Amino acid sequence: MTADQPSNKSATETLLRDGYCIIENALPLEIIQALNKDLEPSFAATPLCQGRFYGEKTRRFGGLLKRSRHAQALVFNALIMDLVETVLRPACDRIQLNVMQAVEILPGEAQQLPHRDHDMWQGAKGAHEYLVNVIWPLDPFTRENGATLIYPGSHGETGMARSDPGAPIVAQCPPGGAIVFLGSTAHGAGANSSHDSRRGIVVGYCLGWLKPYENQWLAYPPDIARNFSPELAALVGYAQHRPNLGNYEGQCPSILLRDGIPDHVGAIDALRPDQEAMLADYLERAGEGR
Repeated sequence: MTADQPSNKSATETLLRDGYCIIENALPLEIIQALNKDLEPSFAATPLCQGRFYGEKTRRFGGLLKRSRHAQALVFNALIMDLVETVLRPACDRIQLNVMQAVEILPGEAQQLPHRDHDMWQGAKGAHEYLVNVIWPLDPFTRENGATLIYPGSHGETGMARSDPGAPIVAQCPPGGAIVFLGSTAHGAGANSSHDSRRGIVVGYCLGWLKPYENQWLAYPPDIARNFSPELAALVGYAQHRPNLGNYEGQCPSILLRDGIPDHVGAIDALRPDQEAMLADYLERAGEGR
């Protein structure tokens, strides 16, 4: 799908049917250009990766939310957030930022191994999605400069059961557009046979109870995260996932973003409604038996 501002429903339907969708004009070009400018010093200073999976003619770096104020526009794009919530929320209490990484593929880079990003976790697959990834091109993604290759229909329990993922499509997309695909969709960067580098931003969202790819608390420690909005701080991990996951001293880790944190704090329950009901039923039954 390549359309101007598609509806959330049509984008979600395409994503779930094909394992990917391409949304043009998802953000103003000026934001993408400003972000690219802010990241220029980091691109220039970052060494090439080591290892054939990451790519030895490729640069990658994270921590983008502290490198440019424009990065938030990608993370909180309304259409993308609605799509991600629709796909992931049935399997979690809240979503979290899995990764936000800048990638530059230089001329001569080989095609990347086709892979599924959800394989970073070893849990059983097929019952639900673990993550949704969004690639935001900073340069036009073309066949020649290594645009991402996506294998339609390779997602979900049926797609993963296939021995051959089939032929890929070339996710050609201009800056301002967004390439969205599921964690169970096979994909990989294409070979860059052009004379120019191509840059993009990967923003990944995952189930809130998973260990994220990028260690968000190290990327954005409290002295940085306290300058974030409450919504952004929660997305990068300063929030509990019920029941009580990711707590600090038994409380929501957002207390680390306050001034004057006491040396000792008391633990506070953070239970799901079904657990609260189970606890209430237990207490009621226990009282009746006395």
